[in-house]
Amino acid sequence: MHEITRRILAGDVRGAARAITCIENDYPERDQILKELFPHTGRAKLIGITGTPGAGKSSLVDCLIGYLRTQNITVGVVAVDPTSPFTGGALLGDRVRMQNHALDKGVFIRSMGTRGSLGGLSTNTRDAVRVLDAYGCDVILIETVGVGQSELDVMGIADTTAVVLNPGGGDSIQAFKAGIMEIADLFVINKADLPGTEKLQIEVEQMLDLAKHDAPWRPPIVRTISTDGQGMPDLWQEVERHQQFLRETGEAETRRSRHLQEEVLDIVRDRLFQRLLADIQHGGHAEELERVAARDEDPYSAAERIISRWWGKTT
Repeated sequence: MHEITRRILAGDVRGAARAITCIENDYPERDQILKELFPHTGRAKLIGITGTPGAGKSSLVDCLIGYLRTQNITVGVVAVDPTSPFTGGALLGDRVRMQNHALDKGVFIRSMGTRGSLGGLSTNTRDAVRVLDAYGCDVILIETVGVGQSELDVMGIADTTAVVLNPGGGDSIQAFKAGIMEIADLFVINKADLPGTEKLQIEVEQMLDLAKHDAPWRPPIVRTISTDGQGMPDLWQEVERHQQFLRETGEAETRRSRHLQEEVLDIVRDRLFQRLLADIQHGGHAEELERVAARDEDPYSAAERIISRWWGKTT
């Protein structure tokens, strides 16, 4: 067993931090650590927090952490931030907002960049969650950057997904257009002291009447004011109620099984792409790229020929 694996299973916070660094930077020991950790995972509650920018997700997560700690629940947070175009790292906006918990040994917070994942969650996010699960966190909060594909991708990791909206931002219409209605297990109207809260709740209720009228689970709507900590007990009560629903219906096991199957395909897709990309860059395909750039050939034919050559080498 790798030394870092032993440290994580012993509850060593530096070991967990080191493992996530190995994951982000694709160190050689990465796969060994993840393979060894896998049998020790599956116990934490995985909660996705997503929604549009400006809805107050980070402040909400900060307050929720505080509430969970009063219940003696250990918390891990994976906050997916935009990737810096200069360093490739996360911009750490969420870490700045959560400094209140920096010295709490029952809280582990890590910001991760989207790392060129086409607007969605980095493939490393799931692995970081797995590290925190093995490390012993009771609850892991996965906060997305809040734009693009990441809002949908979090559904492939979390057991329960909360979509955060705020009054006056046109959030409900954007959420429904983007298909967020389909992934939300509960809605949180944050900044509920602002004008327009009632209107927003009515809009969401009306959309739920249309989209979830015969569904076995109707997403509840919770009001919160994260600036002064209001609504956290209600929010957590609804999360727990959804988790109970998942257990009683067998959906919990179904979701996790589906997530694992999807993860296998994601890993295959990512590794095949990396190998193909390396072959293109170093395997003498410059001529095809130059021909397309000069418009002497269409990109579809060139791509098909590159794939055929690469596939022939690997079979």
